[in-house]
Amino acid sequence: MPAPHTQAPVTPRVFAQRFSATRRGARLARLLAALQLVEWGYPRGSEHHDTVTIIVAELAANAVLHGLVPGRDFALFLAHDDGRGVIRVEVSDTHPSRPAHDLRPAHVPPALDEDHGRGLVLVDALAARWGVRDRLGPGKTVWAECALPTRPGTPRHGEPSGSGAEAEALGG
Repeated sequence: MPAPHTQAPVTPRVFAQRFSATRRGARLARLLAALQLVEWGYPRGSEHHDTVTIIVAELAANAVLHGLVPGRDFALFLAHDDGRGVIRVEVSDTHPSRPAHDLRPAHVPPALDEDHGRGLVLVDALAARWGVRDRLGPGKTVWAECALPTRPGTPRHGEPSGSGAEAEALGG
């Protein structure tokens, strides 16, 4: 009698967590997203790890600074979509304000001497696509999608494989 055919279990490639709407909560969101990316095979220092981590940091900071409703948390959702070749980042807050054009949060370029106001400029430069949508309940979700290489662990352009960044991510 032939052995039964078994399939490898499918592990969902999503991460979802709520955080306090504080600077510490935004920092924790960034750190846990970075850890999740390593778990998914994108080592620290790789282009895709750094891109997604920066986007999470900027969107979480905006949720804390501009989407704060006292006593309410913000939520982070990451999804690794192999079929579409993207990692989707979603940060939801409970602040009711939305841009009038319903696609992207309004952002005004900062003056050259200002030390803030460049977060959405970075998101726009790094993400393949991004925008804003309503969420269930009060508030909004700002999302961004980052294009992925054909396989995880692809080094930065011009970086040799087996770099120190990979060794560091592996605890070396």
